[in-house]
Amino acid sequence: MNTPNLPARPTDLGEIDQFCDALWLEDGLAKATLDSYRSDLGRLAAWLAEHGHEALLDLRETTLAAFVAHLSRSTRASSQARYLSTLRRFFRWQVGRGRIVADPTLKLVNPSLPSRLPKVMSEQQVADLLAAPDLDTPLGRRDRAMLETLYATGLRVSELVNLKVHEVSLIDGVLRAFGKGSKERLVPLGEQAIDWIADYLQTTRPAILDGQVSDALFVTARGGAMTRHAFWHLVKRYALVAGIDPAKLSPHVLRHAFATHLLNHGADLRVVQLLLGHADISTTQIYTHVARERLKTLHAVHHPRG
Repeated sequence: MNTPNLPARPTDLGEIDQFCDALWLEDGLAKATLDSYRSDLGRLAAWLAEHGHEALLDLRETTLAAFVAHLSRSTRASSQARYLSTLRRFFRWQVGRGRIVADPTLKLVNPSLPSRLPKVMSEQQVADLLAAPDLDTPLGRRDRAMLETLYATGLRVSELVNLKVHEVSLIDGVLRAFGKGSKERLVPLGEQAIDWIADYLQTTRPAILDGQVSDALFVTARGGAMTRHAFWHLVKRYALVAGIDPAKLSPHVLRHAFATHLLNHGADLRVVQLLLGHADISTTQIYTHVARERLKTLHAVHHPRG
């Protein structure tokens, strides 16, 4: 008879801790990523204990199939796919350590995911958004520099707000970004972004800091780096000024615009992959569909036989 709500076994929780600690040491994964792994594996461990199944390292394919079926009844397909990715990594790691002989996840099949294309901004909408900050104020000039940098580089918002002054070289026209897993990449800035950052560093940043010291590139009046949350609100506010529906805009949409507009203008997919910091080109390929649809529309409108 199964015992309901039985907590996960301490030995299973110990295995999960060892796995997450190893990922932190070997790959330098962010705390949020490790917390996600721990949560996903903890859910499986709790389910095994609750239903009287075998321990985590003794997991059989049939038991795993039952857990996946359980997930399918209570979890969206995208979340299921994330769970399965976590399980595959955990058991592959255990096989590599020699703790288990066979990987029970080998026959798992990912759920079918609906096609989710990124929201796209036109080049004119981007121009309107970039022009929205009030350039008569130091904070407005800072925000313009941030928006120009985000669109010029395709950085993730977390990468943008965590930039340090020494990670930007205006002479070389590049910045050094640290993406997921602290992976480093160099990204070109472009003339517009270079000009705005130079203007910001020369006059605006000192005015905002007012004698305070900070190594953050983009700072607030308190002397620290801007947060992701604060920048998200700024983007929403400037969307209204630019006449763009705030519900259709987020900082990440500018990253999408960066990728799509590059492809529209003939950039190679592999180059866009490198600039975005995607480990897998399949992540980048979603933009090819968006760019292709945009090109088809332009062709239909402007070609004499479109």
